[in-house]
Amino acid sequence: MNLLLLTPQQHLSGDQWRLTERQARHVLEVLNADVGTQIRAGLLDGGTGYASIESLKNKEIEVSFKVDSPPPPPPGLSLLLALPRPKMLKRILIDATSLGIKQIVLINSWKVDKSYWQTPNLKSDLLREKMLLGLEQARDTVLPRLTLAPRFRPFVEDELDSWAGHGQRILAHPGDFPTLPHSQTGPVTLAIGPEGGWTDYEVDMLKQQQFACHSFGSRILRVETALPALVGRLMQLP
Repeated sequence: MNLLLLTPQQHLSGDQWRLTERQARHVLEVLNADVGTQIRAGLLDGGTGYASIESLKNKEIEVSFKVDSPPPPPPGLSLLLALPRPKMLKRILIDATSLGIKQIVLINSWKVDKSYWQTPNLKSDLLREKMLLGLEQARDTVLPRLTLAPRFRPFVEDELDSWAGHGQRILAHPGDFPTLPHSQTGPVTLAIGPEGGWTDYEVDMLKQQQFACHSFGSRILRVETALPALVGRLMQLP
């Protein structure tokens, strides 16, 4: 935890806030903090600053906190991601959030096992919990906007264009395609398929929405490896 991420529910009055049980445990057991200690903090979907510990009573911690800086600027990257294996979904969401991605669509693909859409890991509160962990890791405060698209064609035909907005649309796909661009500064939408790759039909559908295929080499990577590698290649993280 690199940031105490405070929510409106933790506000007491004025500049006073109460930490959650998990936050208090981290402050006491990991940071070994005491009254007067200042800790980097932020307000969910707001700015950042420092929290000063005001009281420690029965492992309950109250702090004073004021926003003095804006959240870090996002890199301008949106992610269209074929729904990954359930056991990796949590880690991928944490990583995507910590990389600053602010728009994420988890979409179906022919090679996505139907059982993946039945996993309890897709419950909204669990998904939000993982994204909050990603914010804490990166000292960010703004949650990504997460969309589930269990039907590929309707989303691509009816919603993808407006969701992606302006900017480049890049389809990461193995094959004889131009090399993936690097160090982009404008908005980019990146589409990453399942480990088995997009089908020809899916590639054609995405091309109709102005996605261009680009290669990242001949190696077939796991999604959890491909995501940070592709983002690191594409964008200059602020």
